[in-house]
Amino acid sequence: MQIDVGLPRRTVEVVCAAGPLPLELVVSGREITEPRLSPDGSSVAFVHRRASVAAISVVGIDPPSPERLLTFGPDPSPGRGMGGGCFCWLPMSDGVIHAARDGELWMVHGARLERLTAQERTCRAPAIVGSLVAYVVEEAEVWVTDLRTGVARRVDDGRHEFCFDPSISPDGTVMSWLGWSRPDMPWDAAERVDARLDPLPTVISTWRPVAGAVQQPRFTPDGTPTCVHDGSGWSNLHIGEHAVLAEQAEHGGPTWGMGQRSVAVGDDGTAIIARNLHGLGSLAAVDPNGNQHAVTGFDGVHGQLTMVGPRVSALRAGPATPPEVVVIDQPGTGLGSVRVVATSGVAAWSHVRLPAPERVAVHHDGTVLHARRHPATRGSGRLLCWVHGGPTDQWQNDFRPRIAYWTTRGWDVLVVDPRGTTGHGRSYQRALNGAWGRLDVDDTAVLIAHAHDRGWSTPATTVMIGGSSGGLTVLGVLADHRDLVGGGIASYPVSDLVALADATHRFEAHYTETLVGPSASPGTGELMRALSPIHRAERITGPLLVFHGTDDPVVPIAQSEQLVRRISDAGGHVELVAYDGEGHGFRDPENQRDEYQRIEAFLARIPARF
Repeated sequence: MQIDVGLPRRTVEVVCAAGPLPLELVVSGREITEPRLSPDGSSVAFVHRRASVAAISVVGIDPPSPERLLTFGPDPSPGRGMGGGCFCWLPMSDGVIHAARDGELWMVHGARLERLTAQERTCRAPAIVGSLVAYVVEEAEVWVTDLRTGVARRVDDGRHEFCFDPSISPDGTVMSWLGWSRPDMPWDAAERVDARLDPLPTVISTWRPVAGAVQQPRFTPDGTPTCVHDGSGWSNLHIGEHAVLAEQAEHGGPTWGMGQRSVAVGDDGTAIIARNLHGLGSLAAVDPNGNQHAVTGFDGVHGQLTMVGPRVSALRAGPATPPEVVVIDQPGTGLGSVRVVATSGVAAWSHVRLPAPERVAVHHDGTVLHARRHPATRGSGRLLCWVHGGPTDQWQNDFRPRIAYWTTRGWDVLVVDPRGTTGHGRSYQRALNGAWGRLDVDDTAVLIAHAHDRGWSTPATTVMIGGSSGGLTVLGVLADHRDLVGGGIASYPVSDLVALADATHRFEAHYTETLVGPSASPGTGELMRALSPIHRAERITGPLLVFHGTDDPVVPIAQSEQLVRRISDAGGHVELVAYDGEGHGFRDPENQRDEYQRIEAFLARIPARF
């Protein structure tokens, strides 16, 4: 049977649980992010993007109404995934303020469209209380504009090189934001900054735990400061100085961008927490007495929480559930009533059934290494070992159509969490510092060897795959543990740490100083060379397939071009595919299709055992 999906001269097969996913399904749909309940709780707005077009839409809840476009004029500038920082509601629920692609803030108020800033720089993360709008300029300055007078004032005192996520206390007297300076990254040492707004903006305090970092600095409805911090070793929600749920689970992910909302606190003090338990997610409610219960039975990941009264909105996703906006009317105990009000995926995904991932834990070197195995839905004996980017990041049990595409084609997918990965506590994440390109490579090799011991694959039927930092790990395994794998696929990989430190964008400009060592320290240059796969290129015999965008601002394509030349000159088997105009990741659907097809042809040349 065939169905028409609106693509000229193309047809795809109806999806069933046992069959391979059509490529057109995997690249279909739109991106959605940042759902936010209106202040009166009657509707929810969210950001969506398809190709290069972005907008904010609104869906009515009480009474129900269909999705309608809310923004007009300059397109909004969306965050990605569980990030945000694009918009906020006006206090009367009659419009929004959003960060636009021209770098300024714009207000949509009924039929009015008004530009609020004239910074001629990048403004982001608007937050409003009364007539006061707080926002960040160039990720470095915190400003507040009074809508009544039009007066804009800078609030921070310049002590931090980076400022994220401003918020204003409910009475409009105090502002809070996240601040840190290089060489630290936000997950190393970001602190909460508080400033008094009247009569003049004045920083009054900064705070972070002695051995930890802060994220998501905000206020409860009664004005109590809140944040997520890992002073205990685990990123847990705190209201004031009290840990709402002290546990060995994470309540927030790494601060790669603005607007993360993995927690929310209601008028009655009830906290809603998106929990990460070694990559597996759950949504919990904790009342002021410490009693907790599950909010939903959904087996996936939640984020971007907002709460009005007992009503919660969230972005959720699972292995076969494309990101969707849900509204939950949660009772005092037990599961809440869940409504899906918007989705990013086409209806065919509702017919897809995938096996649940299996948690993998391997004792090694005095620690436990983590991974999740997504078993193939057909066939056996072939394994894709997938390494996430970052390296300070994690692939949770959320929507990864790439994984589903390959598991339905007979490949087990082992998503590895070598040391440096988030989601397993601060010590596990920081264990990579000083050893990037070595410890992550060796940890991954241990997890691959474990897969072989379990009979999931053999070296000849195991293929490494990863992008960015994960690409560095792919190259390292091919150079140093070649006997464990049959080949590798690397997208926009880091291959030269020295060149990365010299050329990458501002946010990550000093990232290598914690991951490898301070550039001014004796021996750091030699260590970077030793850890860079480009200087071991002669040991990478392949087969290796490399993808890179020509406009990548994070890892310039020159790294891959030089790497491929050196491998080829040494007699290795390598191919470079360059996508014109693409950055750090590929957005053009035609390039995405081409990437899948090239990978499939590459994997077809890898021996298989059935």
